[in-house]
Amino acid sequence: MKTLIIDDERLARKELVTLLEKHEDVEIVGEAANADEAEALIAEKRPDLLFLDINMPGRDGFELLSALDRPPHVIFVTAYDEHAIRAFQVSALDYVLKPIDPERLNAALAKVPHTSGEDLPQRDILRESDQIFLKDGEKCWFVTLKDVRVFESEGNYVRVRFADQKPLVLRSLNKLEEKLDPLTFFRASRKHMINLRWVDKIEPWFNGGLMVKLKSADKSGAPGESIEVSRRQATRFKELLSL
Repeated sequence: MKTLIIDDERLARKELVTLLEKHEDVEIVGEAANADEAEALIAEKRPDLLFLDINMPGRDGFELLSALDRPPHVIFVTAYDEHAIRAFQVSALDYVLKPIDPERLNAALAKVPHTSGEDLPQRDILRESDQIFLKDGEKCWFVTLKDVRVFESEGNYVRVRFADQKPLVLRSLNKLEEKLDPLTFFRASRKHMINLRWVDKIEPWFNGGLMVKLKSADKSGAPGESIEVSRRQATRFKELLSL
């Protein structure tokens, strides 16, 4: 299990390295003192697990996660307990307080799925079963892509619609399109990309375009979004959904 330790305190990193030496299934592939170093190491080493401090100079641990397309499993290690609720909201495996108790560390490691990055196919694009990390202000989410109905462009930002949430994140729709599986996510127009799994109805629209009605995510039965497919994209859309 390739593991990366991210903490701005050298002694804290050293303590964790010592404690992890007793775990034969843990291979420490690097250490980072801040988010910038960590982001570069994550891209290079492709770790399965991060031990991540939250309060660091520059970007904090949550901001680091928001910059990653495919975040590894995360165990937060911090001296403060006020971030615990937020940590579990982003689906962290565990939240361990400093100074680290060895038994508490053992319990955290027991929660890590026993699958290494080498056992998984390298993903050049994001599939519907992959998770993405989103951050909008103080709110954070780990979202499985199959649950995202629509990506909507708003200038240099993208609004991500899933469940009853619609966070606005600093991404370009063009860059997202390059990373997402084209058999699942379809560029309906300059403004919208839709998840084909959520398509409910298709109707002819003006100038040869189409109007796509998506399934509702509202348990009250309210109608789902209606997204226009441009005339330019309508032919390709029909081909994707035809036998």
